[in-house]
Amino acid sequence: MLPAEAYESTHAGRGVIAAPHHLAVEAGREVLAEGGNALEAMVAAAAAIAVVYPHMNHVGGDGFWLIREPSGRVRYLEACGFAGARATISAYHELGFDAVPFRGPHAAVTVPGALAGWALALEAARAHGGRMTVRRLLEPAIRFAREGVPVSRSQAQLTAAKKAELENAPGFAATFLRDGAVPGIGSLQRQPRLADTLDHLSAAGLADFYRGDVGREIAADLERIGSPVTRQDLTSFAARERAPLEVKLGRARVFNAPPPTQGLASLLILGLFDRLNVARAESFEHVHGLIEATKRAFLVRDRVVSDPDAMTLDPASFLTPDALAKRAAGIDMRRALEWPHSGHAGDTVWLGAADISGLAVSYIQSIYFEFGSGCVLPATGVLMQNRGASFSLDPKALNPLKPGRRPFHTLNPALAELADGRILAYGTMGGEGQPQTQAAVFTRHALFGVPLAEAIARPRWLLGRTWGDNATNLKLEARFEGELADRLASAGHDLVVLAEDYTDLMGHAGGVVLHPDGRLEGAHDPRADGGAAGV
Repeated sequence: MLPAEAYESTHAGRGVIAAPHHLAVEAGREVLAEGGNALEAMVAAAAAIAVVYPHMNHVGGDGFWLIREPSGRVRYLEACGFAGARATISAYHELGFDAVPFRGPHAAVTVPGALAGWALALEAARAHGGRMTVRRLLEPAIRFAREGVPVSRSQAQLTAAKKAELENAPGFAATFLRDGAVPGIGSLQRQPRLADTLDHLSAAGLADFYRGDVGREIAADLERIGSPVTRQDLTSFAARERAPLEVKLGRARVFNAPPPTQGLASLLILGLFDRLNVARAESFEHVHGLIEATKRAFLVRDRVVSDPDAMTLDPASFLTPDALAKRAAGIDMRRALEWPHSGHAGDTVWLGAADISGLAVSYIQSIYFEFGSGCVLPATGVLMQNRGASFSLDPKALNPLKPGRRPFHTLNPALAELADGRILAYGTMGGEGQPQTQAAVFTRHALFGVPLAEAIARPRWLLGRTWGDNATNLKLEARFEGELADRLASAGHDLVVLAEDYTDLMGHAGGVVLHPDGRLEGAHDPRADGGAAGV
């Protein structure tokens, strides 16, 4: 891995895009080069990355959008599916389950929402002069699926690590293994049935995924393998626009996704940290302060966040100045709060784009665990998510399984308006690590003036479990100074310094910046397989 100083931001004049796979970056850059806007570029990149990074996301997953329009209006688009009509606690108990499984047909609990989100985003794109056809935007993804792409390092590693729990899921071995073996890095990965599906959607329209021929085939395959999602669930689903959550800081106004996501936690961390009066990046006070803010934010999140239609508390009430001041006063800047608590895993991709018109987009797309449920539907090539595994089979739980209910989501795209006029769209994958990495990148760049690419590449920490790891302690990348690790340990943090300088456990972060003078900037994580590009 190259040293952090080797990573620099991409600067552009007309448009910029950042993503964790270089082929998705190129798909979006080509759209910008042809005159498409940031939303159109994002749809092209989202479709492409669903093909080339299937261990992290797919068309059988969900997506969440934050869009900052040239007028300054910030919009939030929610494309997360609800539990199927047959997803009842009694049905799972009758099948012998004491928890919703993480793999297989009974893990494919919820309707895939991502494509409905693409459609809603394209409506917004047209309102801002977008003219690209769906066929043009899906063309790179169709080509990648039909002709094949090299298997990435992370796909090969995660396929090997999770093979035992995935290989018996319907369709997984035929799609993602080679004669039962893990494909090597660089070997060609084709998804011909997915190519056919995307090609059909490019002509019939994205709504066909739910209410047309593709939807009918998806429903038939789901019924055949035993998933609780029905044809009626698909036909009745629609992405929706809701108000974003926001918090006002001393030098920024930050937006994130409301429940059922953990966006509340991400905003709480920043709101609490803003009141700790920390002066220097990478100091003990910086890292300790963010970790302690994270603990308080997670305690609120795990007590409050569920399907918004079932919540009784207003999440915005936790982000008022008085509420933040009261909670921040409980943070001890010398000692660590005892931990752990149960955490949330998850695999995801974050992508960002901005253009010269003033559009800025923060988008996140996921199938939850590595390869989601593992179920690949034979007629369409759709890999189904397992987001419904976060439901509880206890009817008294905060997030009980129930038809029509939306599960808890770790996904949360972020966007900030800085006091100096910059617009920052940023985010990361990484389950429990998403709010923590967002906080590290934001505070470094927006509060302490660290250049964007360096803010992303600098060493990171993770409290709790995330994708690929079940430990609940504090983990530090090896590049942190030993003195900082010693001070954190002396303050009571149960920590381990990892062997790696850069590890996937810390997520794949990225950001794009729209500067007041019209300059555009983008950067992505050296821990991933992507980057940023502009025109």
